[in-house]
Amino acid sequence: MVKFLKPGKVVLVLSGRFAGKKAVIVKNYDEGTAARPYAHAVVAGIEKYPLKVTKAMSKKKVTKRSRVKPFIKAVNLNHMLPTRYNLDLELKQLVNAEVLKDPTQRKASRKSVKKILEERYRSGKNKWFFQKLRF
Repeated sequence: MVKFLKPGKVVLVLSGRFAGKKAVIVKNYDEGTAARPYAHAVVAGIEKYPLKVTKAMSKKKVTKRSRVKPFIKAVNLNHMLPTRYNLDLELKQLVNAEVLKDPTQRKASRKSVKKILEERYRSGKNKWFFQKLRF
């Protein structure tokens, strides 16, 4: 079987608190680990998408509406739907299995992921990733 769930692949989380949200695979564990004996992946995704911005809005309002709220989570491969899209984000150093265990590290890495995602949003690349799913 061909391994297509590689780091950088955009997926949709199908179950749990973040169901229906888009995420990017940071690292996948096809064989599982001792703590999680099933195939899973560490993902970083968007919990709260940026809102619509118009020309008439002030600079302050635009910056406030352009915020992204990220999440970091280990998700079972059965609970995600892969898309055709890939995202080339440098999240490998920021997010890993050890970060998920400690709440303070998780919070720090979430802040750094937020910074990277907001920067990517402001650059105007990968517009599809930053739009809320309508279903």
